[in-house]
Amino acid sequence: MENTEEYSPLRITPTVRALSSALRVKREDVLDGSRENGERVFPETEKLWFKESSAKNLRNRDFLSPTTMLNTLYADGQVPPAVMSRVLSLRGSGVLPVAGGEVTGEGLRVRVDRAAAFKAVLADAATEYLKPSGQRQGCVVLNCPALHPKPNTPTPDTLTLGQLRTVLLADHMGALLRRQGLAVSYCPTLPEDSDIITFLRALGIDWPTAPANWTNEEREEKIQDALENSPYKERETERGRRTSGGGGGEEEEEEEEEEEEGGGGGGGGGGRKAEEGENEGGLRVNLKRVFQEEGLLGYDPSIGTCTVHRDSVSHLAQLDRATADCTVAMATVLHVTSCQDEFRQQQIAVLWRASGATHTQRHLVCGPVKTPGSHHTAAQYLQLRRGQMKEASEMKYGDQVEGQTWDNIIRVMTSATVRFELLSTVHTSPVTLDVQREGGVSTKGPRGGVFVMYNCARLHTLFDSYERGVEKGLYPEIPDTSKLDFSALKEEGEWLLLFNYLITFSEQLDQSGQALDCEGGGARVNIKTEQICKFLVSLSKDFSSYYNRVHVLGEPLPHLFNQMFCRLHLLRALRELYHSALETLNLPPIRQL
Repeated sequence: MENTEEYSPLRITPTVRALSSALRVKREDVLDGSRENGERVFPETEKLWFKESSAKNLRNRDFLSPTTMLNTLYADGQVPPAVMSRVLSLRGSGVLPVAGGEVTGEGLRVRVDRAAAFKAVLADAATEYLKPSGQRQGCVVLNCPALHPKPNTPTPDTLTLGQLRTVLLADHMGALLRRQGLAVSYCPTLPEDSDIITFLRALGIDWPTAPANWTNEEREEKIQDALENSPYKERETERGRRTSGGGGGEEEEEEEEEEEEGGGGGGGGGGRKAEEGENEGGLRVNLKRVFQEEGLLGYDPSIGTCTVHRDSVSHLAQLDRATADCTVAMATVLHVTSCQDEFRQQQIAVLWRASGATHTQRHLVCGPVKTPGSHHTAAQYLQLRRGQMKEASEMKYGDQVEGQTWDNIIRVMTSATVRFELLSTVHTSPVTLDVQREGGVSTKGPRGGVFVMYNCARLHTLFDSYERGVEKGLYPEIPDTSKLDFSALKEEGEWLLLFNYLITFSEQLDQSGQALDCEGGGARVNIKTEQICKFLVSLSKDFSSYYNRVHVLGEPLPHLFNQMFCRLHLLRALRELYHSALETLNLPPIRQL
């Protein structure tokens, strides 16, 4: 009977799991004298093996179980023959084929059958490796507090760099989650043709819009009524006699209102003095009771009783509208906010709960963006980077840099520069930008977005050259992978590109959705939002190193064609990998630079 396991996409996680299972000790594999008190304490399964990634180590091994692990498992670290046999005969769904293994001073090292892996991965243009390993169901609303009116719609000149970071992060997260099959919507809806929408579109961000005269008054009235009738509404008799269960004392109330005023640009209250008359005797809600009685974890304990402002009601009405479009009853709302705005957004989240909303709410909090020696708004920063990109392009390409084509190239390259500068750092950490005008933007060297886009363009140029060679009769068409001998791929950079990037990309795409599913841990969620940018920069460094060493399109001699075609299959898959990863950043590839 034909075994279908070999057709499953090869993955790192199933391979490590299978290796760990093969190494797991059975009673007959352990000498009686090697157990303590009749039992042996074994290390955690995920620590038994690790995948190699450096070019140096990949020369002689792909997976390693260190000597320290072997000493824990076996007497004197000696791997029993039965265990070694299980490791070497490993197979299963998604498991990389094993070519050999041996015990050395470093541990038990295993080498993958690389020719078989090349053939399996590159079949069908590696399409199974360019998407998440599985599809998910559900609805996620990405809420960006920086874009909510306070009370007016923000503009590029009022948007801070820290707030721009949250918008770019929400855009990136939306693309990642959609790839996993989740329905994604964005909040708030912005007025069409507004300055902020024009600005976002220049960065490749497609944010939802509505006509300028559109209102959400009906939903706002609904939210206001829900809060008026909320069991957490503060009654007149409670005012002036705060208790710990009711939001703290007068000092806490004053501190909380000052937080609303400051708020790093994210406060919905607009300031106590500005609305003193309006809020005298206004609606107040005890937020502390909400998160205590409803068991909400991870919220700031200093959140007390807050006055409900018009801006807050507008914010909640926008959230209500965004979740109403979800195809499932319960949505996950991810508030993507700056650390300066976090306290105020926690207030909004708890206030929404007080109004009766039961959706899961998580907070993705971004560290600050610093520009030592200067202050730049989002508009000034984008203008600076665009000017530097145009200047760098003119220095390299001269008079060619003119017309609509080059305008589009400079726009995309500027967007790439901005995205990589603000998204390549762990989201909780600060980002420090060099915004000196004389700094310039280099079109060479490992400098983030420009470097990535340049190397993606090199792949397009390579295949354009190959197609011209075919048209001239120098080369035949690329044959199917089944007709090639992939043992010809012996250059260490070739295996590194397949093993570290093509095979691992699918599992990278899975991670953001998995993080959202994690229960417990409080309101905050930590997602490795920097991984795609780092993945692309690392890929570009390794690809550039390989491409500078290897002449892919060789002499048009039949005995050289097999190796050339194997390399073209690898690089074609790599080109599609670039496209797939750049799509999660809403960056279109540039065909030539």
